[in-house]
Amino acid sequence: MRIKRGVNGVKKRRKILKLAKGYFGCKSKNYRIARQAVMKSLNYAYIGRKRRKRDMRSLWIARINAGARQNGLSYSKLMHGLKVAGIELNRKVLADLAVTDAAAFADICSKAKAAI
Repeated sequence: MRIKRGVNGVKKRRKILKLAKGYFGCKSKNYRIARQAVMKSLNYAYIGRKRRKRDMRSLWIARINAGARQNGLSYSKLMHGLKVAGIELNRKVLADLAVTDAAAFADICSKAKAAI
């Protein structure tokens, strides 16, 4: 007796079409085109997860630089001063302080300036 595998094929196609739901035109209806679109979009998503980390770091650096310049320092001088002073705050926290708590950031800048 032979084994029919139509059920598995349908499941596979249904899974791809579910992932392609909301795509424009044939990309959400036609299996062959939907498969290509899904493969491409999953690849973009994978790349985007790596890219987001880079983008966030550059955003933090821009915010820290803006805050440092308001306190009479450049970004590189601030980071060097923090290292010499032994203040170990990461860029994410520094950027958050620069945006939300300007007084605390100014205090950190003054300590970094004194250490240089």
